[in-house]
Amino acid sequence: MPSNSNSETPSENKYHVGDFVERDQLVTMKGQIVSMPDPRHLIHLQFRRFAGCPICNLHLRSFILRSDEIAAAGVREVVVFHSTAEELVSNQSDIPFDIIPDPEKRLCREYGVGSSWRSVLHPGALTSVPRAAWLATTRRFTVGAPLPLRPATNGRKGLPADFLVTTEGYVAGVKYGRHSGDSWSVDEVLAAAATVSRRS
Repeated sequence: MPSNSNSETPSENKYHVGDFVERDQLVTMKGQIVSMPDPRHLIHLQFRRFAGCPICNLHLRSFILRSDEIAAAGVREVVVFHSTAEELVSNQSDIPFDIIPDPEKRLCREYGVGSSWRSVLHPGALTSVPRAAWLATTRRFTVGAPLPLRPATNGRKGLPADFLVTTEGYVAGVKYGRHSGDSWSVDEVLAAAATVSRRS
């Protein structure tokens, strides 16, 4: 179970390495079931922001480009957005991972993932804005994804977070982002997965 600490999140529950996650059945934007934990794969549970978030899509692109490496490491990507399934289907249809809508922010509260008005104003987030804006424009014309101009369910202040969950259900790695671009890289996910493999 997660422990408590002070934070800007709507729930003060924070997971730490060694905690066990609650068993759950997550429903993807297409209505498919994802078991948490997965008895056959490590799960990289990554919390993004809103459907169509340019910074989130830029980050996910780096994972798509190396999806073969990720799969070879025994890792399954499960991506949570605090958006509705309808918003996600129109915005994320080209993402080849399990996409989980969380419009009620149930999972955000359970995992202690919150929001901050500083999420997009931090210098670390601003550096990726030009590339993210270019990708958003490109996706508008290649896959028909709408530009991120309309109001978003739960707003645009969400923070990212990353969890590596083992087949037994314990947290082998965790990162709570300080701003919208503060997430694990592919290399960090692979390194965490390798550590789990060495222990097993």
